[in-house]
Amino acid sequence: MLSRVLSGAVLGIEAYPVEIEVDISSGLPVFALVGLPDAAVKESRDRINAALKNSEFIFPDNRVVVNLAPADIRKEGAAFDLPIALCILAASGQIITSRLNDFLILGELSLDGHLRPIRGALSMVLSVRRTKKTGIILPFDNTAEATVASDINVYPVKHLLDAVKILTQETLPEPARADLSGIIDESSQYSVDFQDVKGQEHAKRALEVSAAGGHNVLMIGPPGAGKSMLAKRLSTILPRLVLEEAVETTKIYSVAGLLPRGSALLTTRPFRSPHHTISDAAMTGGGSYPRPGEVSLSHLGVLFLDEFPEFNRNVLEALRQPLEDGQVTISRVQHTVTYPAEFILVGAMNPCPCGFFTDPRRQCTCTPLQIHNYMNKVSGPLLDRIDLHIDVPPVKYMELSSDATGEPSSAIRERVNRARQIQKERFTGTRIFCNARMTNRQIKKFCRLDEAGQDLLRTAIEKLGLSARAYDRILKVSRTIADLDGQKEIRSHHLAEAIQYRSLDRELWR
Repeated sequence: MLSRVLSGAVLGIEAYPVEIEVDISSGLPVFALVGLPDAAVKESRDRINAALKNSEFIFPDNRVVVNLAPADIRKEGAAFDLPIALCILAASGQIITSRLNDFLILGELSLDGHLRPIRGALSMVLSVRRTKKTGIILPFDNTAEATVASDINVYPVKHLLDAVKILTQETLPEPARADLSGIIDESSQYSVDFQDVKGQEHAKRALEVSAAGGHNVLMIGPPGAGKSMLAKRLSTILPRLVLEEAVETTKIYSVAGLLPRGSALLTTRPFRSPHHTISDAAMTGGGSYPRPGEVSLSHLGVLFLDEFPEFNRNVLEALRQPLEDGQVTISRVQHTVTYPAEFILVGAMNPCPCGFFTDPRRQCTCTPLQIHNYMNKVSGPLLDRIDLHIDVPPVKYMELSSDATGEPSSAIRERVNRARQIQKERFTGTRIFCNARMTNRQIKKFCRLDEAGQDLLRTAIEKLGLSARAYDRILKVSRTIADLDGQKEIRSHHLAEAIQYRSLDRELWR
């Protein structure tokens, strides 16, 4: 006897339907699983066998053929356990139901029939809209993220018997619902705040500009100056996630298996800080079965790279595509996947190998050649994608010992929100959402300088030794500073501040 049920799998961060067919016929006991299953899917036979027996069902002592269609895409994971088990029960006549084709069904079975959570549940739920099914049956532990899609009927189950009951009883139970009203406002709280930072007013101002325009930042300073402390607080002044952004971020973490259990949505901007020993595959994503990397886990948030020059050269160069395109594409023999990767890059580095080249209180022991080689670990093309280079000097004792608190993140975020709203109106009808993403044509249109501004920029390039690559960056940053100031035109003082943020383009470092 033949039975069918619809399940699903994830490719990238999007789900696609997988139709499961089970045929039971007379013959020697055989369990054949076809349709390019991976090892985890092949092992489902033993899990299903034990789960059926421990739930007082019988595993058929006949020839059982299971097909996973489409057969040309490799299937991975244990989420097919529950739909295969239900299909076997229907095909063997142990349950009589007409609802098997009304649902998209997912779930990993334990040996006693209980269900374990799966990855990518949110993507699976959203895919139900395309299948026109009544709803989705999935493990109870995935309820929180599944109910984010309020228009989809979600039926969470804890045990195989619960799924059988939904399929066989006369009336359906009430689907699970979640009240998402205000969930982002209630839970979007950070554990850190800019008011904890002593001194470093120049660096805090630069990070405000970074948040307002979406600009990448590189901080240069001696050990202990507070670079990491500043970087960890950048996400607290970015605009709060709206629902669509929260859903997109949550999908990535769900597919990666990093969504905290019981969480419905990620409501704060991601902050990722990988160690400098990370591989290029872990940074951008990849593997035999591609998984999101750090650049995608930082999507709509901050990627912080401490000890920037110590990262492998291949890892740093791999950042160039996501920084340019806002996404990363991973190609394998069987398929190609694209992950979103729109993030603000924050790098932190010492000015030299010993760290004290610019420290007025400590003696640098490095030779000029050592300093030159150290700075050259960061390539020109990568620096070309970083708009702000800022010096972070040591904090003075008087500032450290002061009882005064700095400006809170909430106050800075209000100014950032106003600047972002100006940019949103400016780029209406385009895919640009912040000044850092402006094209050359948009720079010419929105970053026009008066005669005084042109003279100032010419002097900066000729007299201060700024490189040619600094030209567009300075214009973008000055546009953001003008937005923070609420000005339609770029003034000389906006331009002068932007020029300060190009320290690595000066003769001192070359």
